[in-house]
Amino acid sequence: HVQLVESGGGSVQPGGSLRLSCGASGHTYSSNCMGWFRQAPGKEREGVAFVYFGGGRTYYADSVKGRFTISRDNAANTLYLQMNSLKPEDTAMYYCATDRGTIGDCAGQFQYAYWGRGTQVTVS
Repeated sequence: HVQLVESGGGSVQPGGSLRLSCGASGHTYSSNCMGWFRQAPGKEREGVAFVYFGGGRTYYADSVKGRFTISRDNAANTLYLQMNSLKPEDTAMYYCATDRGTIGDCAGQFQYAYWGRGTQVTVS
């Protein structure tokens, strides 16, 4: 199994920035996709950003394009999400996720097998 632990969330004013981190332990070296999802109360969980193993292939939700940047440090087993120009609508619990190393669409949440417990981001 893979254990994922998110950190870096907090409360910021609109226009502010946060950098989320996700530390991974366990069987991580075979991971293909890593991604960030978010869920606000009463809403469906949605994909935010995704990155393939090599780090060069990334995907972003339309709502965060140009503001968020996803990256991964495979040597450190760490996933990051740099969040700039934050808006109130970005308020949500943010979750880190990774797969079992299977080839698939990293933008689809069904690709992911392991999930962290989340870190809260509040923009107000």
